[in-house]
Order: sequence, then structure tokens, then C-alpha cells
Amino acid sequence: MDQQPEKKEDTNQEEGNAESSLVEKIQQLGQTTIPQAPDSNIHVLSIIGQVEGHIQLPPQNKTTKYEHILPQLIAIEQNPKIEGLVILLNTVGGDVEAGLALSEMIASISKPTVSIVLGGGHSIGVPIAVAADYSFIVPTATMTIHPIRLTGLVIGVPQTFEYLDKMQDRVIKFVTSHSGIREETFKELMFAKGNLTRDIGTNVVGADAVEIGLIDEVGGVHDAMLKMNELIEEQPKGDVIQ
Repeated sequence: MDQQPEKKEDTNQEEGNAESSLVEKIQQLGQTTIPQAPDSNIHVLSIIGQVEGHIQLPPQNKTTKYEHILPQLIAIEQNPKIEGLVILLNTVGGDVEAGLALSEMIASISKPTVSIVLGGGHSIGVPIAVAADYSFIVPTATMTIHPIRLTGLVIGVPQTFEYLDKMQDRVIKFVTSHSGIREETFKELMFAKGNLTRDIGTNVVGADAVEIGLIDEVGGVHDAMLKMNELIEEQPKGDVIQ
């Protein structure tokens, strides 16, 4: 009779510890693992907020840390139970090298990949979006295309400018080689004046991104899952990494 409340108290304490652990995980990583359906053959990866790279951002910033995503991509490639990857994108951009690293990793995965641009796929989010085998954008989502910059500071060292110029060239080549947009069109959008108030670059919304060849199709989750299942069916059954 006396031990009944103790068991209930222990259960409440365990639940409290689990909840505290989850909160701590969210605070440390900026995100928590998305629950996967037990029998699902498709993995969902979210890239939300700002892509954090070599410099740690303030704790109030919502970030996706690229060093946490890279091992997940390796695990997805190696896991024979996972047949496809869906990438959910709602990012303002972030570290260029980290974003390019993620883009290259996604593009090199042997399994079918589909991306969905939700609220936004800005800046370095553009190459991440087009890195997938097939890309979707919801009608209200926006994508910002602009030149690479260093936090608005004036560049006074020629070597720094040359480095940024080469990195910008890498971004342009990656985007144009993984989407249907022409290099000339992409550069025009990148250096356009007047589209962004007091800045250089262009915002494209939903169907506009499809019209210029940047994104494959306007659509949401249902469309993405239909496309993913179609791509999985087209995969040779022998091409599974063990």
C-alpha cells in the first residue's frame, strides 16, 4: 500500500528527466530528431533557420549545424532500409562553405532525393534546394539570389576579394549544373539592381522559380511523396548500399 505512490513518483521523475533531456537537446542542437514511421523507407531531413558553419551563432538564432547533418547523410547512404531522402527547406542562408558542403553531399547520394522549399530557400539555400534529384517549391515560398558577401563589411584586401569571387563562381557553377537555369540568367538575377531595396539581387516566388528553371515544380508534401515513390520505383533493385 505504501509503495504505490513511490512508483508513481518515480514514473513522473523519469518523464520529467526525459522532457528535460529533449529540451536540452533542442537548445544544444537547434533541432531534434524527427520521428520516423517504423516501416517508412523514406527519411525526412529538415534544414531550418540559418546554416551554421565554422562560426557558432548566438543562441537565440534558429540554426541547422552542418556538422550534425553530414553524419546523417552518411547514415542515410549506408542504411539499406532507407530508399529515399526528402529534404525540407526553410532557411535564410548562412555559411557558404558549409552550405556548399551540404549541397555536394546531397548531390552525391546514390538514393533518390527530393527537396521542398517551404517558407524560403534564400542565399546558400538555393544550391541546397537544387542539389536534390527533383525539387519542389510551395506557391508562397521565396528564394533570394544575391552575390556572396561578408557581413556587409568593406573588403579592402585584394586576396579576400579574389577568394570570394572564386567561391561565388563555385556557387554559380553548382546551381547551373544541378538545375535548368542558364548561367547568364542566374547571373542577371544575382546582380540585378532595384529588385531588393538598397541591395543587389533578386527575390523569386513560387512559380517564378519554376519558370526560370531554378526549381522543377510547384508543389507540396503530397506531390513530393508521389515523386519520391516514382523515383524509388525507377531505381535498379541491385543498387542498394550494404
